[in-house]
Amino acid sequence: MSVKRILSPLTESVVSNLKSGESVLLSGVIFTARDAAHRRFCDLLDRGETLPVNLSGEILYYAGPVPARPGKVIGPIGPTSSYRMDPFTPKLLEQGLKGMIGKGNRSDAIVRAIQHHKAVYLASVGGTAALSARCVAEAEIIAFEDLGPEAVYRLEVRDFPLVVAVDCMGGNLFTEGMEKFRKIFD
Repeated sequence: MSVKRILSPLTESVVSNLKSGESVLLSGVIFTARDAAHRRFCDLLDRGETLPVNLSGEILYYAGPVPARPGKVIGPIGPTSSYRMDPFTPKLLEQGLKGMIGKGNRSDAIVRAIQHHKAVYLASVGGTAALSARCVAEAEIIAFEDLGPEAVYRLEVRDFPLVVAVDCMGGNLFTEGMEKFRKIFD
């Protein structure tokens, strides 16, 4: 199986060439944001204020890192369940967000929003937080420091392994995988 190498920020060309089920190695800058940060992003937008990061072409990683040990860039950083971001995702996609990283399935409404905005949802494997931290070359808090590990971090990643879970055409690894599984037992 081949692995695609992609760089952030994402372009429509890169996103349109990703298909559900493909393995990718991501390098470049990504931003962490869990539900508390998503809520603050949306509150800022509702008040007509500017976000602390321009989301155009960017990727949000649904993660909150553990504090770094001495001599390390970051502590373990694994994905959180993506469905918790679903209430906020359409508004952020409208801001130009092109990619999201998390774990687990997304709602049908979010799959349609990903398709509408020509974005991509990438899955990381839960339980690999320590291994994922090895892919982080730089980390700094850029917003909402009071949220502790749920602050927004700017991460520079190298060869971060992911799987395309939902592509911009609506291909969904979760539903496709279940269908393949069902056919095995029919």
